[in-house]
Amino acid sequence: MHNIMKLKIAVFLLLGVTVATVAQHLPDQMQKLMNAEFAINEYYVDSVKENKIVEDAINGMLEKLDPHSSYSDAEETKELNEPLQGNFGGVGIQFNMKQDTLYVIQTVAGGPSERVGILPGDRIVEVNDTSIAGVKMKNTEVMRRLRGPKGTKVRVLVNRHGEKINFVITRAEIPLFSIDASYMVDSKTGYIKISRFAETTHDEFMDAAKKLRQQGMTQLIIDLSDNGGGYLQAARDMADEFLKSNQLIVYTEGRTSPRYNFNSDGLGTFADGRLVVMVDQYSASASEIFTGAMQDWDRGVIVGRRTFGKGLVQRPFKFKDNSMMRLTIARYYTPSGRCIQKPYEKGDKDDYEKDLYNRIKDGELTNVDSVRFDTSKKYFTLNNHRVIYGGGGIMPDVFVPIDTMEYTPYYRDIMGKGSVFQFTIGYVDKHRAEIKRNYATSADFDQKFVVSDELMKDLVAAGTKDSVKYNATQYQKSENILKLIVKALIARDTYDNADYYRIVNHHNNVLDEAVKVINDEKRYNDLLLRSHYVPKASVAKPTSDSKAKSVVNKKKK
Repeated sequence: MHNIMKLKIAVFLLLGVTVATVAQHLPDQMQKLMNAEFAINEYYVDSVKENKIVEDAINGMLEKLDPHSSYSDAEETKELNEPLQGNFGGVGIQFNMKQDTLYVIQTVAGGPSERVGILPGDRIVEVNDTSIAGVKMKNTEVMRRLRGPKGTKVRVLVNRHGEKINFVITRAEIPLFSIDASYMVDSKTGYIKISRFAETTHDEFMDAAKKLRQQGMTQLIIDLSDNGGGYLQAARDMADEFLKSNQLIVYTEGRTSPRYNFNSDGLGTFADGRLVVMVDQYSASASEIFTGAMQDWDRGVIVGRRTFGKGLVQRPFKFKDNSMMRLTIARYYTPSGRCIQKPYEKGDKDDYEKDLYNRIKDGELTNVDSVRFDTSKKYFTLNNHRVIYGGGGIMPDVFVPIDTMEYTPYYRDIMGKGSVFQFTIGYVDKHRAEIKRNYATSADFDQKFVVSDELMKDLVAAGTKDSVKYNATQYQKSENILKLIVKALIARDTYDNADYYRIVNHHNNVLDEAVKVINDEKRYNDLLLRSHYVPKASVAKPTSDSKAKSVVNKKKK
């Protein structure tokens, strides 16, 4: 037994020397990492999965860095990239799962499903002879079965009002849009909601703006609420449309990444005319690049709540197995020189992720006096020299508190259980023809359709069936917002996705304020001429951003 152990040790040492010999040209720490992985894979007491060891090691290293460096396996990488690349191979349907059955809400106009005759309201029960109904299949698994390379075929069995119909659909390239809605809010004011900054965002924006101009638009509101960002280049291209020639939009700089400037080319089509940008606590990254450029150049008024505060640039490193590491290589800086990255401690992602919760707890979302900035990170806008701050998101020029009165626990539960969504799907399924007969257009529906008390009783009953306990007092507080959402969802499922936003925006206090600002010339100009926010206290929390540039612009005399 002793001799066997000596033999194993000798073999291990020999193999260790071999590995070290192969990797001798690598730095010492790299050799150490490779030898550790080799030893674990070859000699650990239990069997291990080598790919899992490597992935765990990568994740372990990244966890000690900033909160935005991350690793994703091949499948996760595909899911992450798809929304930003603007299209995918699929069948062209918008669907929801109703009682474990795929329910078709809409078909993409001109898409493969519409071409073969699939209709809104159809239930897809089988895909390639595999049942997907009544088996509690996740949405992601259903999508995986329906999606595939362009030109390939997929067989589906549809249940249409009790009749079973077979279809063979040839997959095609399906566009993923980053603009959720665009319409005129009054005779001269256009509204465009952008959900993310993707490869196609600039082109989508130009198409939407062209249509709005044909309807009389002379001033524009851009809604970046809940926009978590996307491609830096997409934000740069958008900002370019609003600035004059050779104005700095953003610059990036890191330890091994020299400063790189993104300047406007002077070919923008929106260099003049009033502009308001709507933001909130979920507006991040590329949204903040665009917003920062508009604010720093005094180009438009920012309305809403303090943005998320992500000023770090990630570079993707792809591996042979199609997995990917997104590594922070630089910080980005707005034209005034401010980095809006909020404080963080390396390796403490939990604390970082509690920031939004802390904003709620500290009252920041409801009271402007609760907003805190590090007053040492003081900058000035480039034209009118208004005071602005870095190091914690972008503070809007006009603060709009979040309205919390209607969002009761009952509202939270009936929304969270999915009762409202499932209820409206069922309602549209039964009444689609009637709705379209009575309301020829979505505008007619918006003006004339009323969510009745009887309809709301049915919704409450649906919630009770889903174990949502009815509370009369809380329901009365939430009734108006619930009616609005029910109406908006019915419009979305009957007409178009954009109609959802057109209706819910009737109860959007940030948009209400944006419309007031943009239509009041004196107030609009005054907001761009002087500072309107002064921090009540300084925040000097030590962060891993402390080595970032802290140069303060000097006010020009």
